Amino acid sequence: MDAYEERVTLWTAHSPKEAIGRAESEALEYCEDLEEVEYVHFAEAFHMFDVPGEGIEVFSLMRESDLSPGDYVERFFATGLERTN
Repeated sequence: MDAYEERVTLWTAHSPKEAIGRAESEALEYCEDLEEVEYVHFAEAFHMFDVPGEGIEVFSLMRESDLSPGDYVERFFATGLERTN
C-alpha cells in the first residue's frame, strides 16, 4: 500500500502561479532527499489575507457533498490509515 503525504508550505510570491512554481520546485527537492518517494505533481495555492500568526488561516478547501458530517470526515480525513507520528 502506498502512503501519501500532504504538506502545507508558505511562500511569499507575487502570483499564485509563482507560488505554485516555487512549491513544486521545493517538493521535488524534498522528494529527492527521501528514498522511494515521488512528487505526484499536484499543488494548489491559497492567498493569505493576513500575516501568518496566531489563528491565521493558511489554507481552506470547500467541497460539496451529500455525506453526513461523520461520513464526510471518515471518507476524506479520518480513514484510519493516516500516519500521524
